[in-house]
Amino acid sequence: MSASLFLNDLGIVNPLGFGKSEVAEKLLQGSQSGMRIRDDLIPDRSVYVGSVVGELPEISRDHVPHDSRNNRLFLAALMEIEDSIEAAKERYGRDRIAVILGTSTSSLCDGERGIGEKVRSGRFPDGYDYARQDAASISEFTARYLGLNGLRMTVSTACTSSAKTLASARRFINAGVCDAAIVGGADTICGFTLNGFDALESVSPGICNPFSRNRDGINIGEGAAVFLVTREEGPVEIKGIGETSDAHHISAPDPEGTGASLAMKAALTQAGIESNQVGYLNLHGTATPLNDAMEAKAVADVFQHPVLCSSTKPMTGHMLGATGANELGFLWLALQESYGKGLLPPHLWDHQPDQNLPGLNFVEIGKKADTSSPYMMSNSFAFGGNNLSVLLGKGGHG
Repeated sequence: MSASLFLNDLGIVNPLGFGKSEVAEKLLQGSQSGMRIRDDLIPDRSVYVGSVVGELPEISRDHVPHDSRNNRLFLAALMEIEDSIEAAKERYGRDRIAVILGTSTSSLCDGERGIGEKVRSGRFPDGYDYARQDAASISEFTARYLGLNGLRMTVSTACTSSAKTLASARRFINAGVCDAAIVGGADTICGFTLNGFDALESVSPGICNPFSRNRDGINIGEGAAVFLVTREEGPVEIKGIGETSDAHHISAPDPEGTGASLAMKAALTQAGIESNQVGYLNLHGTATPLNDAMEAKAVADVFQHPVLCSSTKPMTGHMLGATGANELGFLWLALQESYGKGLLPPHLWDHQPDQNLPGLNFVEIGKKADTSSPYMMSNSFAFGGNNLSVLLGKGGHG
């Protein structure tokens, strides 16, 4: 049987703010302060996006090949847990800490600016380097920045990328390849993503409205989150991870939600608990007609009780490859009284249910967690039918 693994620390940056305290406060208030209108991403159209606004840390000259907005965003999150990582280096050694991170678009936004300048002026700007768009950059930069010599890899599975890093870390730790892992990921807003979703007619003209009969698409966001994973007892324990792949369609979900349902059930089975012991479910909840319909059906199949649930994307936008780690970060915060205050992340919508969907038990602002149901789950679903559900519970220091 696999040994228990713990999420010992969290660093987080997203449209809600910088760091655990600010993100927790705004999350539980239902703040949409990070949702901003941009008119420079899709030609002749203004859209809401979840933006990280504020000064990001600089990347030193020693790491110039990896200097990008995506890596600066991740560095802002990473710096919050550097003390914990330094302690892990002392405990396990530089060779025994893996770096396993996720991203979807990496630093495409930097490439877009460089190519735009080439089109306008005929030359690339000083410092432009196409290689900075390499998805491997985030893991390579992090390992070099921290002086780690162990395994390093990047997971890029669209919207499940950063959540799947936990599954990879668990396999490597249980196999004895490493003793600890730095997991999570980052993604940044770029025109490529917005125009791609717009071509699929999936971008909402307003702030997204998940599971409403009036839902009309997603908002894109950006963010970064990072955890330190070890066997050493910590505030939050990884109880179960369910992974499935239904390969129904390249972009549309399986309308029956079979793969999503199986992923949730697999996480529960691995944890050895019943669905009625789950007190909160963070929905993938993109607010597209097809995804919400699929997920509502899957949730109704798995949970025979009205589990409290919410989609947090109206507060952050869909952070693509960074979404999974950020939303697991929300669970990490909610599981601890010092950050969560016993409250659950709220579901922001127009309160107009879709009568064609199974009814779900959405969290209102100020709703307290049920202490008799101590576990929390988060869903991440991606293009190509890639499904992941992660179940967390309080650890020894929760």
